[in-house]
Amino acid sequence: QVQLVESGGGLVQPGGSLRLSCQGSGNIRSLYVMGWYRQAPGKQREFVATITDAGSPIYADSVKGRFTISRDNAKGTVYLQMNSLKFEDTAVYYCTAAPIGGADYWGQGTQVTVSS
Repeated sequence: QVQLVESGGGLVQPGGSLRLSCQGSGNIRSLYVMGWYRQAPGKQREFVATITDAGSPIYADSVKGRFTISRDNAKGTVYLQMNSLKFEDTAVYYCTAAPIGGADYWGQGTQVTVSS
């Protein structure tokens, strides 16, 4: 079992930056992929970025060039550096992780609000 806890959300002005963190606990050595999804009010949860244990990232087109995902395998943590934030980035951001061939784990989410 793996537990995921997100932190770092908050209120930021357009063009600003935030760094989200997700701390895993439990069987973190089994985690092949870690990443982030988000869900805006009235919308479905959508993919943001993932990264493998080898450090290979994948990004949604909407965040490419603005967001950077990274992870620390030893600590079981994954980060999301968000720059040049836009109104449309407002959402609850969820951390996710999964072992190879295993079910996904999810965190409780952290709110990111971009507002002037």
